[in-house]
Amino acid sequence: MITFYPGPSKVYPQVADYAQEAIRSGVVSLNHRSAGFMDIVKETLRLLHEKLAIPADYHIAFVSSATECWEIVAQSLTVTTSLHPYGGAFGKKWMEYAHRIKPMILPGEADVLCVVQNETSNGTQVRMDTLAQFRREFSGLIAVDAVSSLGGLVFDWSLADVWFASVQKCLGLPAGLAVLIYSPDALKQAEIIADRQYYNSLLFIHENIAKYQTQFTPNGLGIYLLMRVLQQIPPISKIDALVRSRAANWYELIEKETTWELLIANPELRSDTVIAVQGSEEAIRAVKTAAQNAGITLGNGYGDWKSNTFRIANFPAIEEWEIDTLKRFLRGYLC
Repeated sequence: MITFYPGPSKVYPQVADYAQEAIRSGVVSLNHRSAGFMDIVKETLRLLHEKLAIPADYHIAFVSSATECWEIVAQSLTVTTSLHPYGGAFGKKWMEYAHRIKPMILPGEADVLCVVQNETSNGTQVRMDTLAQFRREFSGLIAVDAVSSLGGLVFDWSLADVWFASVQKCLGLPAGLAVLIYSPDALKQAEIIADRQYYNSLLFIHENIAKYQTQFTPNGLGIYLLMRVLQQIPPISKIDALVRSRAANWYELIEKETTWELLIANPELRSDTVIAVQGSEEAIRAVKTAAQNAGITLGNGYGDWKSNTFRIANFPAIEEWEIDTLKRFLRGYLC
């Protein structure tokens, strides 16, 4: 079955071999405080800096999920409350979750701006020029949920203090691990707040990752698989060029060679990594069933768009022959 589901999505084909390698070599049985495991963490951090062009002074840590990162931002980096401009279901969920921890009373009191860079629910994105405007106009920390784009697109890391993503999308890995990236200013904010109440308090995380350790028994297999995938992939600039080229081709195909309509009319707002296609509920049900019968899994709609859209993941691990297969299917299908 070919999958275009936007998360968990297709893993790199080599991941199966890497997992067997980890079992055969005993990596999965390593004590997470051992020298051998710390070497894996150290190398994975080095490769993240190198392959994703993350600045040397930005710190990187491993947690369980991007949802956990929402909690870390609220607990360890927010003094009063956070501001959440959003345009989709995940941005709204982040706001609701964060405000249960640090309630919003007056918007002017917010000291952290929380932005979903790529909104998986409806195929929109916040581009770097918009983030740059936020950076100019907002005096506090900026945190970015980049779940559906980290590992697929080039970022200007200086435009935010916190970036995070789970690995099951553009990084082409199984779910169960997330990467948390934070700036020197974010660390200073954490030190001022001095939150040490939780196992995932940022200061506790930072103290451990500085020793190439984690604050809890980690997803050791996930970290090892991330290291091996990072070793195989090209630099992010090349991946970015591939993803954007594929996205342009997808949008052109949908608009010019099929009878479907794109959910997002404004090209400037469209995501490069998740393409959302709209239709009637009946048409959406029918195309998903027909695709499944053809050996292709399309992404369901989500949230307000659950019944009237399907989504196409445009992640780096998806291969050209798979893309060609779906394109042939869509060209021949009349909605």
